[in-house]
Amino acid sequence: MLQPAQNPANDTKFSPTPYTPPKNITGSMEQATIGRSVVIKGDISGSESLYIDGRVEGTINFTDSRVTIGRNAVIVANVSAKEVVVMGTVTGNIHCADRLDIRSEATVTGDVVTPRVSIEDGALVKGSVEVRTEKRQAAQAHNEKPQAQAKPVEPVKPEPQKAAAASASSSATLAHGSKVMYNESN
Repeated sequence: MLQPAQNPANDTKFSPTPYTPPKNITGSMEQATIGRSVVIKGDISGSESLYIDGRVEGTINFTDSRVTIGRNAVIVANVSAKEVVVMGTVTGNIHCADRLDIRSEATVTGDVVTPRVSIEDGALVKGSVEVRTEKRQAAQAHNEKPQAQAKPVEPVKPEPQKAAAASASSSATLAHGSKVMYNESN
């Protein structure tokens, strides 16, 4: 059925204010993705979050963002980011400004420097893990002694009678049953 035409003169006039969503200053919801079949050889850098599920060889530099390494990812690169989540395989050093999260299915081979670290049960970490605060990083960068320096945790040493049975790789048990592998061959 036909509707009568509305007379624009009879309508009440209003000017709706356009909706502007609030901006999130702490981080954006945007995320770049490197797919499962993508292979990149070279340097990757940016200022948005990055999800990698493919293969990357080179360097990854996202100093103000999060880098998530997916379950299918194979990374042969040094990674520098604000936050790093590892679910796949990383061969290279990782430097985080805020936090490193290593999930149970992850394998990390390389040295790690971060103020906070989380290693789930089942994850394999081979290399050194250095947890240091920003004050301590700045002090070491300026060759100054930090005012309040925590004593570094010493790795668990095998007892002398068990030393012959121990191989070059050893493991230390952390809180909640997590294990960290470290290599004593220098």
